[in-house]
Order: sequence, then structure tokens, then C-alpha cells
Amino acid sequence: MRVRPKAMTVAVVMAGLLPILLGHGTGSEVMTRIAAPMVGGMVAAPLLSMLVIPAAWYLFHRRRLR
Repeated sequence: MRVRPKAMTVAVVMAGLLPILLGHGTGSEVMTRIAAPMVGGMVAAPLLSMLVIPAAWYLFHRRRLR
């Protein structure tokens, strides 16, 4: 139900952060260090909320029904 809004949010944030992460020039050393954890978080958070948490919820409820 919420896959599309999450995917669009991640796509927009990644589109904004990738040029900062891959850029070369004045101040790029500092900005790369700032952008790298944000890119990692934007990759990990949607995977966690769309795959891991629903799978854990399913396993929890399946065990509870037994």
C-alpha cells in the first residue's frame, strides 16, 4: 500500500545525494563524508521497512497462531 510513496521518496533523495557523493571540486571531501551515511540510510531504511519488518511480523503471527 505504501510502496510507491516510499520508493519515490528514496528515488528523489538518492537523485539529490548521488551528485554530492560522487562530486569533485571545492569542498567535495567534506560533502562526501556527509552524504555517504545519508545514502546508506536511504538504502537501508526502505529495505528494512518494506522487506524485513513485514517478514518478521508474518513469522511472529505464524508462531502465535500455533
